[in-house]
Amino acid sequence: MKNTLMILVLLFSQYSFSQGKEAEKAIRAGNEFYKQQQFARATEEYTKAVETDPANTIARFNQANAFYKQDKKVEAASLFTEVSVRATEKELRSKAFYNKGVILSRQMNLEESIEAYKNALRNNADDKEARENLQKALLEIKKKNPKKKKENDRQKKEKEDPKKQPQSRMSPKEAEQRLKLLQQKEKEVQQRVQKEKTKSGGSQAKDW
Repeated sequence: MKNTLMILVLLFSQYSFSQGKEAEKAIRAGNEFYKQQQFARATEEYTKAVETDPANTIARFNQANAFYKQDKKVEAASLFTEVSVRATEKELRSKAFYNKGVILSRQMNLEESIEAYKNALRNNADDKEARENLQKALLEIKKKNPKKKKENDRQKKEKEDPKKQPQSRMSPKEAEQRLKLLQQKEKEVQQRVQKEKTKSGGSQAKDW
């Protein structure tokens, strides 16, 4: 199992002869620039291929890889999505889903990346890298979810705790009763104080 998720780069140049000679020339030129790590120029060539042959999924796939190398992950992910929808070849759809899953994993969109890896395996059940990355994404979600589940369980237990519920039910009635008792006690105390004052006052009169 890989420690890091890596983009799978497949540079197709000839996939079907019906895609047009001009498109294939642009794809080949783009592949050469790509190998030389001139990703911006490679993108230009792949774009030409797409313009001449909009149905060319190979050009879109390679264009997505070039975008990814330029740190344009949003554009790359959208192109991989288009390829996964338009491509008729299962192998190409599988690779498009895989690459999309890698981008989503690096963006920590684990749930969406899991779906992408599953789709990759649906189109190619023998893709070991997709299976390994799927397992890794599932493990990462399990590590994060237990914390949320524990917090939710604590909140539920606090709400369902029978010890805490009676306090909320008894608080209004008992509060009134306790206030009344306190008032009565205060009155009794005041009466005692007044009686003691009167007694002390009488004794002073007798001294006079």
